[in-house]
Amino acid sequence: MDPIQNPFSPGAGSPPPELVGREPILESTRILLARIKEGRSEKSILLTGLRGVGKTVLLNKIQYQAENMGYKALLVEAHENKTLGALLAIPLRQVLFALDRVANAGNKAKRALAVLKGFVTAVKVKIGEIEFGLDIEPERGSADSGDIEEDLPNLFIAVAEAALEKKTAVAVLIDEVQYLSTHEISALIMAMHKLQQRKLPLVFIGAGLPILPALAGESKSYAERLFQFPTIGPLSEEDSYKALQDPVREVSVEFTSEAIHEIYRLTEGYPYFLQEWGYQAWNRANSTPISLQIIQNATSEVIQRLDENFFKVRFDRLTPSEKNYLRAMAELGSEPQRTSEVADLIGAKLSSLGPVRAKLIRKGMIYSPSHGKMAFTVPLFDQFMRRTMPHYK
Repeated sequence: MDPIQNPFSPGAGSPPPELVGREPILESTRILLARIKEGRSEKSILLTGLRGVGKTVLLNKIQYQAENMGYKALLVEAHENKTLGALLAIPLRQVLFALDRVANAGNKAKRALAVLKGFVTAVKVKIGEIEFGLDIEPERGSADSGDIEEDLPNLFIAVAEAALEKKTAVAVLIDEVQYLSTHEISALIMAMHKLQQRKLPLVFIGAGLPILPALAGESKSYAERLFQFPTIGPLSEEDSYKALQDPVREVSVEFTSEAIHEIYRLTEGYPYFLQEWGYQAWNRANSTPISLQIIQNATSEVIQRLDENFFKVRFDRLTPSEKNYLRAMAELGSEPQRTSEVADLIGAKLSSLGPVRAKLIRKGMIYSPSHGKMAFTVPLFDQFMRRTMPHYK
């Protein structure tokens, strides 16, 4: 088949040809956005799920959804070495300049720009080597204390008041929320609490790994009253069938049912992997239908591509002790493992492995689904570890 016409799109955040199985989430966000714009209270949303389930794709879709509903929307991705202030400064500046150009009377947008200038100055935000500047005098005493928990709520209130004056709303979307510090997550929660109390038109929607509800709860005990935490999981076999079959049928091609069943068995329904197998199967097939034999022939190449790209980029960030810990987990299987059993396998005291475990959690490689257990955040990573490291030490 013509590779140029290949409908599948494996890649980080790349939209699939068919976004299936996520309709309930998109309906929840539609209701949230509509209620906030009308001045009604509604819980914000923090999407949680493993790597490769399509959280980034969903955030992009929600941004588009918000903009179609008249929102000024910004989407940023958190990083381990970048502060929340640095993430938000330029996008918020762009939003406020856009609001300032709206024809309605009033000067709330200019005031919000002055508050943003004070915020930026207080936290000493720099973008690269160039200090972030605004050609406006900062407003003193609003969001310039240098304490993110104090300043972010005041900044968001100023932005939301500007949006209200212009008869619109603002959506702040943040991916990889688990990389924010405890204080930054706490600041977001406090900001949403104050905005909800005042029924101001600013909504926050985030996404992150399954540790996110625990991080939010540790930051502020009332987080569960402010947020919904929908879990984004793998697709069912029925939805996997649609994700594979519908795009190729649009160009008069089909998978056999045996081929789709094999892809589902290999991928366990994780969307990123479905795209990889679909992509390679299309390129190998000479004619329709795409058969089980094509899938079997493509599998070794797909695994090599995943090993060299999807898995290895995470593996290479690990220290030898961290790799060994994950290899011991992989030896025990793909399901959540007791930390005591991992320690026994390595031959180390449980307490001595605490720092390694904490670093792996911080790097987003594992999480604790229940007390005393650890699980991989990357689907099928146990198989990769066994291929890459034949033995644990």
